[in-house]
Amino acid sequence: MVNPSLYAAIDLGSNSFHMLVVQQVEGACRTLAKVKRKVRLAAGLQPDGSLDREAMLRGWDCLRLFAEQLQDVPAGQVRIVGTATLRLATNISEFLAQAETILGHPVRIISGEEEAATIYQGVAWTSSGTGRRLVIDIGGASTELVIGEGPSASLLNSLNMGCVTWLHRYFPDGKLSEANFGRAIAAAQAELATVAAGYLKLGWQHCIGASGTVQAIQEIMMAQGENEHITLAKLHRLKAQTVACGQVNRLQLPGLACERVPVFASGLAILIALFDTLAIEHMVLAGGALREGLVYGMLGTRQDGDAQDRTIDSLIARYQLDREQGERVRHTALLALKQLQPDLERDAACMLARAAMLYELGLCIAYKRAPEHAAYIIRHVDLPGFTAPQQRLLAALLLNQRDEFHLAALQAQCALDTASAILLARLLRLAIILCLRRTRGTVPEFRLQQQGARLILTLPAGWCDCHHLRASELRAEAKRQSALGWPLEVVEA
Repeated sequence: MVNPSLYAAIDLGSNSFHMLVVQQVEGACRTLAKVKRKVRLAAGLQPDGSLDREAMLRGWDCLRLFAEQLQDVPAGQVRIVGTATLRLATNISEFLAQAETILGHPVRIISGEEEAATIYQGVAWTSSGTGRRLVIDIGGASTELVIGEGPSASLLNSLNMGCVTWLHRYFPDGKLSEANFGRAIAAAQAELATVAAGYLKLGWQHCIGASGTVQAIQEIMMAQGENEHITLAKLHRLKAQTVACGQVNRLQLPGLACERVPVFASGLAILIALFDTLAIEHMVLAGGALREGLVYGMLGTRQDGDAQDRTIDSLIARYQLDREQGERVRHTALLALKQLQPDLERDAACMLARAAMLYELGLCIAYKRAPEHAAYIIRHVDLPGFTAPQQRLLAALLLNQRDEFHLAALQAQCALDTASAILLARLLRLAIILCLRRTRGTVPEFRLQQQGARLILTLPAGWCDCHHLRASELRAEAKRQSALGWPLEVVEA
């Protein structure tokens, strides 16, 4: 018996096989299963272009794991695609015949261009921001490069270089040397030389990485106390740390997962070449790629608006939050921020706005310890459009919306510097107090000024005498913030 609300996408990649199963619930996607196995199919490509028996057996064994769950999904809601290695293998028919027998569904081998376009769709759905974006996905045997805006890709290419093939070509002895890195980087630059001019001419505002290599690098950076933005300087520091380990089998870096160790150096070399050749300033990790593109393609879901906005709307509907009150707190918090730092980067203002819209999320569990409940939900729920550091910042802001401050959470996040995160928390708390009445026309006009760590909140003359509860809450908040070395003065004029 199949479940009509289920959808499944399987990506037979050159390094890993992935299965994603989602359920459509009230217009949103709920992830039910993510299964990933390192098959390293590209390692089985022989000099004559054939795929060796051992690689095929590894692939078939993995597909047997996937097949059981596919039995619950309607046949028309399953998409299974093969990518670079299966495009190259000369004996692909042998592998596909057994694969389709195991799965009970057809497998499509997609072109590099179709793979790039589908990756872009997955990124467009799960990533936030406006303007043109460059999307990069380093796979096991190919690397996809796409420039697009909104849901539309305008320039795309699939290049024959990947972390598995580069491992065997340029690190065959397992030695992590400057010489091996140099050859791997130079080869990747040569591959890029044929297409780089078109990307540089078109340009982009944001660069997003959608591969395991990028995820591994971000996890290492965060484990080392860095923020989420990948830069060329950080990549070179990681290269130096990698070379210092000497051999692939001795590679140990904080935050590097064991399963990623064999192909980390080769993926890093390709990414360094990409940053250098395309003059990339910084990159962040995408929330989705090929599998998400396949799923949303089946759903036929429109991609209007910002991915973060869609996620916030979904949470408001799911947890039955008071949208009007959230809008009121958001407007008040952003007005306060604009008075203090009108040129603050967009990401900080967006995170304050998102926190304001969700500040009552914890009430769906209980009023008591509601900030903790809200933070817990945000830390553990799927948040398409938000990076992992942004998710942690959002949770930290919700945790700090009232009562005693939890400084450790604000210090642990790496989406913003600690001082900026603390300021956002202070403004959110003030906005919530000013909006306690929950009705139109009850938020007072105010002026907020900053002198170092000191905030001065100016309210209309006589306001405190007419609004006893909010005045009392503001006095308590001033005492709480001042005790932590962040003076808050509430005055009337």
